[in-house]
Amino acid sequence: MATEPHGTVETTEAPKHESGGLPQLQFEHWGGQIVWLLLIFAVLFAVLSKVLLPRVSGAIETRGAKIAGDIADARRLKDEAEVQARAAAAEVAEARAKAQKTAADAKAVASAAAAERQAKEEVALAEKLAAAEARIQIARDEAMGHVRAVASETAGAIVQKLTGKAATAAELKASLA
Repeated sequence: MATEPHGTVETTEAPKHESGGLPQLQFEHWGGQIVWLLLIFAVLFAVLSKVLLPRVSGAIETRGAKIAGDIADARRLKDEAEVQARAAAAEVAEARAKAQKTAADAKAVASAAAAERQAKEEVALAEKLAAAEARIQIARDEAMGHVRAVASETAGAIVQKLTGKAATAAELKASLA
């Protein structure tokens, strides 16, 4: 045997190259690829249908139930708020009516008190007026009593001025009568 240098190998055959292209598209590899395809599809189908899809559908159902519950609660709260609003409006109307009645009563009491005070003042003024009229009548009667005396004195003074002599009391009395 002949010794060959280290690291060199002689081969008598030339390397075989098959036709180029993708092995996926070659018919001799399709059988294994179809088996793997079916196996992967079955595993993904099982995982999706048993694990992921129930979780998603459960989340959707839970979310739908929560939304429906929230809508029901909102409607219930809206109905309660409307009932409370109607009750509050009734209370406001009742309070307004009471306030108007109280104001009307207070106005009536004030009017009655004012009328009573006015009546008392009118009585007091009538008494003062009657007293003043009585004093005026007395003063007039007294003044009328003095008119004769003043007229007599004035006539005497005029006669004396015109004639130069004083008139007697009897003459003055006769001329004034």
